[in-house]
Amino acid sequence: MFRPLVAAAAAALTVLGLVAAPASATPEAAPPKPAPAAPQAAAAAQTLTWTGTDSTTEYGIEPTSAVAGQTTIVFENSTATGNTTGMPHTLTFDRSTPGYNHDVSLNILANPFDANNGRHEATVTLTPGKYRYYCTIPGHSTMAGEFTVTNGGGGDTTPPTVSAQVTGTQNTEGDYVGSATVTINATDTESGVDTVEYQLDGGAWTPYTAPVVVSAAGDHMLHYRATDVEGNASPDGMVSFSVVEEGNEDTTPPTVTAEVSGEQDAEGNYVDSATVTVTATDDGSGVALVEYEIDDTGFHAYTGPVTVTEPGDHTVQFRATDAAGNESQTGSVPFRVVEGGEEDTTPPTVTAEVSGEQDAEGNYVDAAVVTLSASDQGSGVASVEYQLDGGAWTAYTGPVTVNTAGAHMLHYRATDVAGNASPEGMAHFTIVEQDTTAPTVSATVVGQQDAEGNYVGSALVTLSASDEGSGVDTVEYSLDGGPWTRYSQAVQVSAAGEHTLAYRATDLAGNTSAQGSESFTVVEDPNEDTVAPSVSAVVTGDQDASWNYLDTATVTISALDVDSGVASIEYKLDDGAWTAYTEPLSVGEGSHTVWYRATDNAGNVSAELSGSFTVVAANNDACPDSDTRATVIIGYENTFIANVDTGNGCTINDLIAEDAEYETHNAFVRHVKQVTRNLVTTGVLLSVERDIIVRAATRSDIGTNGANAA
Repeated sequence: MFRPLVAAAAAALTVLGLVAAPASATPEAAPPKPAPAAPQAAAAAQTLTWTGTDSTTEYGIEPTSAVAGQTTIVFENSTATGNTTGMPHTLTFDRSTPGYNHDVSLNILANPFDANNGRHEATVTLTPGKYRYYCTIPGHSTMAGEFTVTNGGGGDTTPPTVSAQVTGTQNTEGDYVGSATVTINATDTESGVDTVEYQLDGGAWTPYTAPVVVSAAGDHMLHYRATDVEGNASPDGMVSFSVVEEGNEDTTPPTVTAEVSGEQDAEGNYVDSATVTVTATDDGSGVALVEYEIDDTGFHAYTGPVTVTEPGDHTVQFRATDAAGNESQTGSVPFRVVEGGEEDTTPPTVTAEVSGEQDAEGNYVDAAVVTLSASDQGSGVASVEYQLDGGAWTAYTGPVTVNTAGAHMLHYRATDVAGNASPEGMAHFTIVEQDTTAPTVSATVVGQQDAEGNYVGSALVTLSASDEGSGVDTVEYSLDGGPWTRYSQAVQVSAAGEHTLAYRATDLAGNTSAQGSESFTVVEDPNEDTVAPSVSAVVTGDQDASWNYLDTATVTISALDVDSGVASIEYKLDDGAWTAYTEPLSVGEGSHTVWYRATDNAGNVSAELSGSFTVVAANNDACPDSDTRATVIIGYENTFIANVDTGNGCTINDLIAEDAEYETHNAFVRHVKQVTRNLVTTGVLLSVERDIIVRAATRSDIGTNGANAA
């Protein structure tokens, strides 16, 4: 049976929903005008104008302010506005960056030669707050700005709502190890948030632009406030926390992964939308910042799952930075979104381009390369095919090289996911033969050698080919008489014994070189890793007197290999399948057996080990003699916060336990901070309620010289 061990708690990442704006779409149709109603104050009617020029860094004209209500948007990118090159621009409203209104979907593509001669209009309804706009054309990323919308009547007298959350790695006393990160969120449903400020440890008020990282060891208090566009200021809020020094400097970047979810069709495309969830962990100083970008449009702070709705192929990139400043590598997830609901009846568009060296008559010398391109704005391209000189239709996977002399016809077509097939296209070209010289090809064998010239452990064979005529098309090799294989990278041979690697090359004109070969011998490495990794597992969690785990148990598996290093860890829970282990397992009620094993980089696999344990439901009433006073009271101070049941039969007063013994007053305050922090996380308390309780604990004399005021 496993014995309980204390497990480090993983930092939780608070997420909020985000919706990504379409990258290319027509502007929303204007909503229908409402029927006449009884006379009342008229909604703000206005026109906002943007213009495009030859510049790729800024719009010609752009607004800075507006009033709430129905608004006509004019975007003109024409010769009249200074565009003399026919350059396209877009006017796109940002619907994902935090801090801006996301309720208007606007994405207008305009150029002087489009059907509207570059002038487009759309009708939208603006609400109080700030909007961000930008151009989505690659290379035009600095064409961006923002404008503020007020309610126009000066009737907003309600201040913003503002809150703060502290995150980071904590020790058992609730102190933050190395650093703490404070994230402030402010909202205003009327005129909109104008400014957010914070004050750290009594210092100057500072504009809040990004999460505040506090790394100085000691106790800290961070006050915060917000002001809306009409000048209404919120009451000051406050969070208090302690930072302690960490034992070792954190030099390891966070681990960050992403998962794509949503409804998928039979081809794996996401129907109508795809949601990307990014997860980051850091066992050192803790995750400070997670960022993402959609289709190379610029990185944004990640605060919650990102939803992409525009049909087409997309890539979301992501990265994370910890509190010590270590940044992870940038990861990416590709996916395709297709439209659902309305049936796609439009076939794809497909084109062909023929390239190669040509003579004076336009014939292609020795070889021609045909490249096909297909696109589909509906359900997406499912397949592209070609037919050469009346042969069979063949799936197109890359450029087609034709090197037979004579006239040729290459037909091509594409089919989308909805089954619509494009009309057949045709490319006609003629090849004349000129290159009759085969390529030259050589091989180089490298690796650690012993006194006899044998390669120890493995040999690495590199092939090189050149052709001064039509150019090299393919390089192939055959190891020890095996099948010919296309060469793409150096060939590593690790099997002990004598070996012969044959090789050859073919140029674009179809000339094949004479076959070459290299012979060599590989012997075993006397220092080869033949020892399997060691692997262990621990189960942690709250336990009863019979060593059963209460509600859940956490299984943590670790492995060590001092030679080649651990390659993978696997586990099997009860009768389940073997699964790659990536993070601690949370296991619910029941009797369980977990099997586990590890493999090192040399391929050695450990013995399969196992452990058994039982998880039972916890007693729902953990505090039978509960403190049921109506409000939370600390010492002589009534906080007027409701003393509610926290979910297991214990009230907030029970958990604060003011009558318990504490070595010092600070020990009591730390206890209250930890208890109320957990209650905020579980939704029992609001952050502002927690601040009131912590202040009451700070002002009390509980724990001072052992005095616990009742």
